[in-house]
Amino acid sequence: MDVQSIRDRVESTLRRVKPAGGDMDVVGLGLVGDLQVDEGGAVSLLLGLRPSDDPSLAETVRLVLSGVKGVTGVDVRTAESKAPPEGTVPAAPKPREPGKAKRSLPVVGPKGPASAGAPRSAGQVSQEEASRHPSEAEPLAGVRHVVAVSSGKGGVGKSTVSTNLAAAWAKKGYRVGLLDADIYGPDIPTMFGATERPRIQDDMVVPVEAHGVKLMSLGFLVDDETPAIWRGPIIMGIVRQFLHQVVWGELDYLVVDLPPGTGDAQLSLVQLVKVDGAVMVSTPQDVSVTGVLKGIKMFESVDVPVLGIVENMRGFVCPDCGSTHDLFGSGGGEGLAGSLGLPFIGAVPLGLAVRQEGDKGTPTVIGRPDSPEGQALEAIADVVEARIVAAAGSAEVP
Repeated sequence: MDVQSIRDRVESTLRRVKPAGGDMDVVGLGLVGDLQVDEGGAVSLLLGLRPSDDPSLAETVRLVLSGVKGVTGVDVRTAESKAPPEGTVPAAPKPREPGKAKRSLPVVGPKGPASAGAPRSAGQVSQEEASRHPSEAEPLAGVRHVVAVSSGKGGVGKSTVSTNLAAAWAKKGYRVGLLDADIYGPDIPTMFGATERPRIQDDMVVPVEAHGVKLMSLGFLVDDETPAIWRGPIIMGIVRQFLHQVVWGELDYLVVDLPPGTGDAQLSLVQLVKVDGAVMVSTPQDVSVTGVLKGIKMFESVDVPVLGIVENMRGFVCPDCGSTHDLFGSGGGEGLAGSLGLPFIGAVPLGLAVRQEGDKGTPTVIGRPDSPEGQALEAIADVVEARIVAAAGSAEVP
């Protein structure tokens, strides 16, 4: 691909990036300068930051450009800027004083530019990490248990289970984080009602906190309308950065909401950090169960214990007559667990509470704990907790 084609794609992508709380994009605001694209596909630019702009805007720009076809690396430098009002001719960003130029986060990318002799940034993936067998992965510092939540296909309520697992444990007094690794559909900010951007402190990301849970998601960094078109190395870089360049602190549990299927994010997670166990989420219908079986085999192949299966959307209870209707069938997930000799963690009925609380940005176990759905999700959190303790070979709760 020629340089001009890459540059056109980069400029088009930049016009979709808007600072938080604004209607204009960074190009229209005159915040982008010194845009360079070399023959190898490496992109560099100067981003003007106004006093009102969150420093994470630079990270948003870098992440979005990293997914552009033909781009092999992105270097975003920042400068102080006082962008002109709408309708005026944009002024070039004012460079910082010598020694004060600083990226909001280190560069991530398969071939991201770096100065000679500079240490590898937290987002860049080493060849050793990329080829590491999951059995060699190290525990995440300060985190007692890492729990992955996965599904074979989308739309089965995986993020609902992740959200309520984290919230239920936080209610019990545990220190909990939730990492949204669903790069293509980062819904966790919406489900927690969190709209602010993470803060940057000493080149580390300070996670957003809501309902007692520390949160990190690509949804905090990228505009809702911006598609995530990522290649494998970029996905691994993002997962690595979310694991190692976020100030998680001391946690009892870090829940990782994975994208559906068996792809780069799943492999990246198990190569980069020791995962204590995986929870598989399915609906009762056969097509969902088949996908879960593939996911189970994937986790088993990388030596990650499968803690069990959750069957979501089992049975709709009519609020008028009280009769139960199995809209998606019944027992598919439970039957699969039995056939494989895996624990069946529990079933969540199909009802209004999950949808209503999710739309409000409140986990069901917090907003409607006495509803059938809330009670089921609380019970599932208790079972998963017990399974983690059993898998760790400890008689003590974490």
